[in-house]
Amino acid sequence: QVQLVESGGGLVQAGGSLRLSCAASGLTFRRYAMGWFRQAPGKEREFVAAISQSSGSTYNAHSVKGRFTISRDNAKNTVYLQMNSLKPEDTAVYYCAADRVVTTAARAYDYWGQGTQVTVSS
Repeated sequence: QVQLVESGGGLVQAGGSLRLSCAASGLTFRRYAMGWFRQAPGKEREFVAAISQSSGSTYNAHSVKGRFTISRDNAKNTVYLQMNSLKPEDTAVYYCAADRVVTTAARAYDYWGQGTQVTVSS
């Protein structure tokens, strides 16, 4: 059974930082590209960042470029999202997802975590 478990969310002031983690089990982690998505209340789920299986390629949404960094540790079956210079508009539930192919399209991802709440106060 595949499980993706996010952690690291919380409440932070604008300008602060958080590091999200997503621990994967039940799959051969190194064979999967990983993505981070977020969903704010009343909005659709949107792409945040993605990373290829070997970390050779990374992709970021325009709204987070220069502020968020995705990385992975295949030895630990974990993907990370370092979030700096947080803004109130970054407030959302953040989800990690796994797919065989690196993509920015949410519908393509095979497996999803349960999400972790990030709240940025102004």
